[in-house]
Amino acid sequence: MADRVTINTIRLSAFRNYETATLVFDGRHVVLTGENGSGKTNLLEAISFLSPGRGLRRAVYADAIKAGTEAGFSIFAQVEGMDGEVEIGTGIGPGADAGSRRVRMNGTEAKSADELLDHLRILWLTPAMDGLFTGPASDRRRFLDRLVLSLDPVHGRRAADFDRAMKMRNRLLEERSGDADWIASVEAQMAGLGVAMTLARSEMIGLLAKLAGQGNRGAFPSAGLALSGFLDDADGIAAIDLEDRYRRMLDTGRHADRAAGRTLQGPHRADLVVTHLDKRMDAARCSTGEQKALLAGMILAQARLTANLTGFAPVLLLDEVAAHFDHKRRQSLFNLIDELGGQAFMTGTDRSLFDALGARAQFFSVSNGHATLEN
Repeated sequence: MADRVTINTIRLSAFRNYETATLVFDGRHVVLTGENGSGKTNLLEAISFLSPGRGLRRAVYADAIKAGTEAGFSIFAQVEGMDGEVEIGTGIGPGADAGSRRVRMNGTEAKSADELLDHLRILWLTPAMDGLFTGPASDRRRFLDRLVLSLDPVHGRRAADFDRAMKMRNRLLEERSGDADWIASVEAQMAGLGVAMTLARSEMIGLLAKLAGQGNRGAFPSAGLALSGFLDDADGIAAIDLEDRYRRMLDTGRHADRAAGRTLQGPHRADLVVTHLDKRMDAARCSTGEQKALLAGMILAQARLTANLTGFAPVLLLDEVAAHFDHKRRQSLFNLIDELGGQAFMTGTDRSLFDALGARAQFFSVSNGHATLEN
């Protein structure tokens, strides 16, 4: 079993529907129950801000400030993390840039939010992800990149740098202001970053595919995973050769890209293809229940992979997860979560859905921005 990472305290100020709140946890799993709109998901979102990015809702930070509050919001957590005990603070102040937030560890300003990955890894499953298999490819790329980021902290910066380089190339092509050497240098940068992104994604898919059907004891279906839409035949080809190929693609595609107003080929056009292996069926064609089970199985596989590679189990945020499954599958889910060795935070409207957890969890009742410990 992997070493345990636990969130021991979370304190909120002016966050969503919470004016102030302090929750103390004892290391067990945490179940938050209450009516819809009471603030359960808001607590999970606050915890998700203990990782890089914009959290499980991908919200504009300014939108997370409690309505009617002039100041910004703050989140404070005491964590028994991968590098020992750490106090993490994050938020935005009054008049701050809505596109960024401050992060502090043990009172010291972090150079970037990526430093959070030195202390804990967080994975989540939310109802908003239910349309992952039938929605746009951009949602699946974002999902995959989030999984890669949980193991490769550099991946986020790599993707951001590629996006900036691509926007510069698009602007140069549109304005016709750059000479061929200038555009070629930008394309060389895109090639290096784009191939690195693709290889990181492919490696993640390969590792995850080996675990996607293992360890679930038949409770969740096996998922087949593949990457398509860009350098589909990259297996076994050296990175430098792939970079040369992508540079040539960009060079020969300038006219078409200028006409389209965007770059038509690259990692930003890739798609994650998921299949139900037992049924040999594309996930998009599966029933809603099968899709939910496939997604849950993938998250559990990613959690096992994270634990195997880092030596520490990730923190899981599972929003309304129990309502989708029957009693037998719920019991299997809870057992699998428990066996991972980490801490999970789960929400639901009905406490009885979590009875199978028994004494393995703390239960909190959430109502109108207040959370009360029940046991």
